[in-house]
Amino acid sequence: MKPIKKLALAVAAAAALAMPALPLAAQGAPSPITLNGDVKAVKIVTDADGKQRTELVAPNSIVPGDRLVFGTDYANKGAEAVTNFVVTNPLPGAVQLAPDADPALEVSADGGKTWGVLAKLTLSNPDGTTRPAGHADVTHVRWVLPTIAPGASGRLTYPAIIR
Repeated sequence: MKPIKKLALAVAAAAALAMPALPLAAQGAPSPITLNGDVKAVKIVTDADGKQRTELVAPNSIVPGDRLVFGTDYANKGAEAVTNFVVTNPLPGAVQLAPDADPALEVSADGGKTWGVLAKLTLSNPDGTTRPAGHADVTHVRWVLPTIAPGASGRLTYPAIIR
């Protein structure tokens, strides 16, 4: 079994919106894990019968308040299991974590220095006091995948809102 210490998944807002599917590479040592990131806009579509449904579509035209879903597909192309694989996604500055994001999602509100669930994170105010971190404060999300078996794959997502 091969431990992978850390993987940074850089997603710039402009690049992510211009190119919905981005191949992403590990930093450091070569990895058997492949990653592919994308961004989809959440749109309500009304069919000919007047029924509404939610669809994920290419984010061709977005405005503040629109919802997005950032996704990362991963796959172990190697012959051995990979353990403790970390995927870290910086949030583009143009978006904030959506209020309905999984409350168990591991996040940072200080540029990746400290991590935890949002409900337990605090930020320092200029006067030295602290306040609870909020969805708009999140700078990064990350997942630690305990084991990825050979041939295994999956998808990681988080919802965001255009600022």
